[in-house]
Amino acid sequence: MTKSTKDIYWCKNCLVMSTRPRITFKDGICSACHWYFKKKEMDWSKRQNQLNDLLDRYRSNNGSYDCIVPVSGGKDGSYVCYNLKEKYSMNPLSVTVTPALPLALGDKNLKSFVESGYTNISINLDYNAMQKLNKYGFIEKGFPYYGWLIAIHTTILHISKSMNIKLIFYGEDGEVEYGGSTETQNTAFYDFNYQKRVYLESGYENLLESMDLNSSKYYFFKYPKDDEFFNDLKITHWSYYENWDPYRNYLIAKEFCGLEESDETNMGTFTNFAQNDQSLYALHTFLMYIKFGFGRANQDASIEIRRGAMNRDQAINLVNLYDGNFPLENLQTYLDYFKMNEGEFFEILKKWTNYDLFDVINNKWEKKFYIE
Repeated sequence: MTKSTKDIYWCKNCLVMSTRPRITFKDGICSACHWYFKKKEMDWSKRQNQLNDLLDRYRSNNGSYDCIVPVSGGKDGSYVCYNLKEKYSMNPLSVTVTPALPLALGDKNLKSFVESGYTNISINLDYNAMQKLNKYGFIEKGFPYYGWLIAIHTTILHISKSMNIKLIFYGEDGEVEYGGSTETQNTAFYDFNYQKRVYLESGYENLLESMDLNSSKYYFFKYPKDDEFFNDLKITHWSYYENWDPYRNYLIAKEFCGLEESDETNMGTFTNFAQNDQSLYALHTFLMYIKFGFGRANQDASIEIRRGAMNRDQAINLVNLYDGNFPLENLQTYLDYFKMNEGEFFEILKKWTNYDLFDVINNKWEKKFYIE
């Protein structure tokens, strides 16, 4: 928590806030922007050679699947699969962990992705187990799809082991690309411990201790036993090997994988082509807003500034217009899913509110700060 609004500041180039977890600044510029500037000057040939060597090592010569790509049917997973198959002659297996409250557009895009020429395993985990873990995340961590977040790591590892596939490509390293820990900036691979510490925010072990997860319905939410199989497993991000560009990914996925954008702007932002797979994402970004002061529009605007699609003043106007809009049209869906009444639900939101940044009046959040 900040001591007062005087303690917060924004990147001089984009709109990243000093409240962002694990963010660093140098000369008033956030780590995400420093990385963007560095990428433009980098000689990517060394990392390209690393990628070629990696693919040659794991490429199957008998037609079996040689790598796994977690996908939702969205732009980034589609882009990675397209490159692996069409550019590098790999045979990727795409894997989808179905979210708790899937959106129709996400289901349609996943179907279009498969029909464009890719094999997909879609896993529907135990509904009650997912609900219990997501509710735990909402109440105890202010993270309403925490169970699903766990599963997109643990389930992939189970499939990797069961199918003897030892190369896993996620899309972008969000910590490096969008502002956070920079420890993987020059490291291609990461392990279970990094997933637990950074992506699961050091909360996974606490969850295991606080809940009875012995039932088989939690099988896919548990990390597999770290045995000899994993000694040769490589988990990596595609963004390590090239200059990651979310908008380019969208264009490629739209042209070659059948991706469709929403007819309207997404909740809480001015864009319409990303994160169209689940309803809980809008709640997640609202919680992010009331905890840290920045939401979905801020994140999108910062990306657009870096790629030169808008200037900072334009971005500020859009953030002031869209950031922090509560997804009211989903409220009953959330109440039904978490099995809460409206009073209980809003008490959880208030529990996670940073009152140094907001006043809450009649279940409406009034910010105390203005972007500078």
